[in-house]
Amino acid sequence: MRELFGTDGVRGTANVHPMTADMALRIGAAVGRYFRREAGGVHRVVIGKDTRLSGYMFENALTAGLTSTGMNVLLLGPVPTPAVGLMTRSMRADLGVMISASHNPAQDNGIKFFGPDGYKLSDQVEAEIEALIHVGVEPAQAMNIGRAKRIDDARFRYGERVKSSLPRDLRLDGLKVVIDCANGAAYRTAPETLWELGADVIPVGVAPDGHNINRDCGSTKPRAAAETVVAHGADVGICLDGDADRVILIDETGTIADGDQLMALLATRRAAEDQLAGGALVATVMSNLGLERHLQSQGLRLERTGVGDRYVVERMREGGYNLGGEQSGHIVMTDYATTGDGLMAGLHFLAEMVQSDTPASQLARQFEPVPQLLKNVRYGDGQRPLDLPTVKTAIADAESELTGKGRLLIRKSGTEPLIRVMAECEDPAILDRAVNSIVQAVTEAVAV
Repeated sequence: MRELFGTDGVRGTANVHPMTADMALRIGAAVGRYFRREAGGVHRVVIGKDTRLSGYMFENALTAGLTSTGMNVLLLGPVPTPAVGLMTRSMRADLGVMISASHNPAQDNGIKFFGPDGYKLSDQVEAEIEALIHVGVEPAQAMNIGRAKRIDDARFRYGERVKSSLPRDLRLDGLKVVIDCANGAAYRTAPETLWELGADVIPVGVAPDGHNINRDCGSTKPRAAAETVVAHGADVGICLDGDADRVILIDETGTIADGDQLMALLATRRAAEDQLAGGALVATVMSNLGLERHLQSQGLRLERTGVGDRYVVERMREGGYNLGGEQSGHIVMTDYATTGDGLMAGLHFLAEMVQSDTPASQLARQFEPVPQLLKNVRYGDGQRPLDLPTVKTAIADAESELTGKGRLLIRKSGTEPLIRVMAECEDPAILDRAVNSIVQAVTEAVAV
């Protein structure tokens, strides 16, 4: 049974179980033992992190655990999550580790894992690692302890890889771009890459201090970047999250566009060039019904998965698809990357602007979304509100009212103690009533 691992590795408040230095040490030892080959060869793991203060603590604890099992550790420093997937493969490592809580506030942190192929681990592998954490592992003999080494050019290698996904002759000359790095992992890489391609770069959220990651900036709070776009007369804004694996776009009017709109653009353009594998886009159950209808109008399919870019990638690999993502801004292009890559996706949007000579406001509005309402309710330790009769009744009533008019999705967050209530419906009165009735039932249940 998985207790430590959520939808994207292990995550929580720093210095509170399970995100403690002691647990990180045990996790490092267990995952090192799991991926270390029995005999011969070099056993190597790469570790990246974002800009949270607690990253130092977890980097050292994981390094200690990994080296204790004979793994050699290569420390990348602050780099985007997709850089870890890239470097794991390019450096022929047995394992990749990213220390980040993504879009969460600074007091949180997390640990994500990539296998030797650069893809995130499956549920089965995580369950096996978790079992090792509980029973403990035998350390390596004294002469076989691993070494640790800093890799100074990781972000430059990543930047070159991102640029190589674009047409070789493409330049961004004359394009004024606001880039919001959320005071996170891409605070140097993203502005540098845009500048190298010729853009006039206006950076936001590029002064991390260990505490300000995602604070009033980035993909989850793009208002500051939107105001900057308007104030500077910029052509477009690109908002990344703390570990830069997701992106939200802002057009020249300051209007915000989510991942669904970007996926719609990329899917239709790729299909027109006969480059959309399987004639389908893979997205989660959270993606808007308007996206599905738009794709159908183009003769394309939407393959839905559970929430989490890891599940999107798994479905892409199973079906041989090459484009997928989430409404929240994870955009996965497996022709170039093994996981969501916010900077890469943003650059492909800029490439479309340049090649089609079309403003961002037109490209970022591919379809009219069906009205969607999402609300979250926090619950306490040990509480199971979705199992209570009053909540079940509220859900059943809402589903009945939405039948034939929209859809309802209720789920527990995989990264926070939240119940997420989402519905879509053309009728705003029905939409509000459906969501609010369930939210009220859950709120009353957790207050008891």
